[in-house]
Amino acid sequence: MTNVLLITADQWRADSLGCAGHPVVKTPHIDRLAQEGVRFARHYAQAAPCSPARACLYTGLYQMTNRVVMNGTPLDRRHLTIAQAVRALGYDPTLFGYTDIGVDPRTTSPADPWLKTYEGILPGMSVRVHLPEYPGQWLSWLGSRGHTIASNWREIFLPSDDEPAYWGKPPKFSAEETQTAYLATEFGKWLSEQRQPWFGHLSFLSPHPPFVVPEPYATMYSPDAGPDFNRRAKGASGALHHPYLAFADERQKAGLSERDERQMRATYWGMVSEVDAQIGRVRGMLEAAGAWDDTIIVLTSDHGEQLGDHHLWGKLGFYDQSYHIPLIIRAPSSVGEIVGGAVVSDFTESIDLFPTILDLIGADVPDHLDGMSLKPYVIGESAPLLRTEAHFEYDFRDVVSGKAQAELGLDMDACSLASLRDTAFKYVHFAGLPPVLFDLTVDPNELVNVADDPAYRDTRLAYAEKLLGWRARHLDRTMTGLALTVEGVVNGRRIKR
Repeated sequence: MTNVLLITADQWRADSLGCAGHPVVKTPHIDRLAQEGVRFARHYAQAAPCSPARACLYTGLYQMTNRVVMNGTPLDRRHLTIAQAVRALGYDPTLFGYTDIGVDPRTTSPADPWLKTYEGILPGMSVRVHLPEYPGQWLSWLGSRGHTIASNWREIFLPSDDEPAYWGKPPKFSAEETQTAYLATEFGKWLSEQRQPWFGHLSFLSPHPPFVVPEPYATMYSPDAGPDFNRRAKGASGALHHPYLAFADERQKAGLSERDERQMRATYWGMVSEVDAQIGRVRGMLEAAGAWDDTIIVLTSDHGEQLGDHHLWGKLGFYDQSYHIPLIIRAPSSVGEIVGGAVVSDFTESIDLFPTILDLIGADVPDHLDGMSLKPYVIGESAPLLRTEAHFEYDFRDVVSGKAQAELGLDMDACSLASLRDTAFKYVHFAGLPPVLFDLTVDPNELVNVADDPAYRDTRLAYAEKLLGWRARHLDRTMTGLALTVEGVVNGRRIKR
């Protein structure tokens, strides 16, 4: 058995890597990892925000099948998780961080405290360190190092002058004391205890808000550096007007100047470099433990971050910035002949990681998964073209307040969209609002909606049909490949034809 280390950063855009060609961001440790492994340049998350994105990653199923549509939607107990799958193979998958998977209420009692949070533990996962929104273990550790933890624990992110830290000022804790550093340290302790093949999941919060990071990362990047934001001026001629975007803009009410936005973006880049440094530490731990040559490394994110592009922040809607994420896989030579430094330009998706990990460790891949194994790319085989497009979904219902439904005049189950994106077009189908279509050959920045342009009528229809075909192919397939016959159960998915 081979060791597996699954590393997820939260809210990390695919372009925010040195090896991806970013003009400003420096990520030397990740760049080195990419040179020794495979970087997937067109890798996409299937949903946002955190719980829906992670449900897809951990189950290998599209959102339309796992049906985790928002933070707080329980994960149906019937869905197999990557943790359960590797546990059945003899691993003890162990978490450092969080998984944000809500417990199925049918599996526990009404008084169970886990029913009061969406930040539950992935079924099948053991926990070494749990850092949900209230990071109690980290705060306790900071306290043991001499920091004062106020009753409002979020004050730990304030700088020494106790003014808001959104202007590039470092917080009171050091670069050796971030949540990222703490998780890396705890992983190192755990690693020293392992005496058999292991499966670790390092789930880092950064570069997720709050946009605060210690020196040297707080001022590593100038707000004046980097490209212009990808957006038209609000109200400008040709700007995209859509009911959903108007709703999202009103919900955010950012009110930030461009200088403020540039500083937040620079701080985000600093957080990326801080995570990169800790990944370098983790590598050193693996090498010192003699585990590097026996460990599969999977580095990715749950979803992306708008970072001011299209006048949006966070992860939402249908733009690439929220769904295009990094993926680097480095496997040891025991898995196969590795071609280091390869860059895959084919489309890949988060749902592919479940089957890929199983395939890399030599296990059978369940037939019902929507994802496909990327092992051929990783070991340098002549990989088949797995897909020519990427798909993602976003659900903007508000189960508790009903605000989205009221403001948009929609039923709860109509508050959703599904997107199909290839190299030529992106088509976005809303359940209850007008569609969006981008011609990426002339508009790669997704600025002009041509859905109502008569010249694109046939294209819009063709992509709507493609999206419908995709959904039809990926409805729940748990039992649909089986047939009960006089000879017993026949699995049609495993018959070579």
